[in-house]
Amino acid sequence: MTALGFLSPGPSAADDYPRIEQLLGSDIRLDLVRTDRPAEGVEQLRLAGVEAVVWVCADEGVAPDPDTARNRLRDLATTAGTPASSTPFAFVRAAREIDATTVAVSASGTPRETARFAEFLRAGGLEVVGDTGAGPAEATGGDEEAGGDEEAALLALARAADDPRARAVLLPDPGLSTAAHLPALEAALGKPVLTASQVAVWEALRLTDRRVHAPELGALFTREPTVQV
Repeated sequence: MTALGFLSPGPSAADDYPRIEQLLGSDIRLDLVRTDRPAEGVEQLRLAGVEAVVWVCADEGVAPDPDTARNRLRDLATTAGTPASSTPFAFVRAAREIDATTVAVSASGTPRETARFAEFLRAGGLEVVGDTGAGPAEATGGDEEAGGDEEAALLALARAADDPRARAVLLPDPGLSTAAHLPALEAALGKPVLTASQVAVWEALRLTDRRVHAPELGALFTREPTVQV
């Protein structure tokens, strides 16, 4: 069993992680801790025996520069006793994994928050050709009865920033429930879509040298796996 830990200091799509765990279809456990006290959350994950920790964060996790962000992650790794990363770094690495060096970013946060994230991506070597901050929006909660409206809202959010030059569209808001809709979003846009919960799990797997082929989680999970479901 590979146990992966996720620390969320703010809103997160908690329903995505059980869904992704099921879709991975192998001996992988996903533990999400939502807490306003990161130190306590890390300790909880450490006691659960996780092998990697990913900080699932929005604007508060985007440091002024990559070096500062790396220092924060070193502190997190030391506390957890495991490899550690965060979703901003995960988005950069995931985009490179699918050869999407040119991306569009659409967030449900403010334009300022979106601009900060876009600058982080550029510092990581990506070209951002479209970005939009739609203003504060209520995160989708995964209600099955509202599934159609949820998917339509996600598609509208993605299309708001999409650009013909972009090789992928990024939805960085950790509060969005996206795991059930990735194939439909990618089919509608005709390109990969990367989301916070999706890249967080992919990054945690990368930190533990695991790869899982799970097309239901989008193009990111179809890249020559070393672990086949």
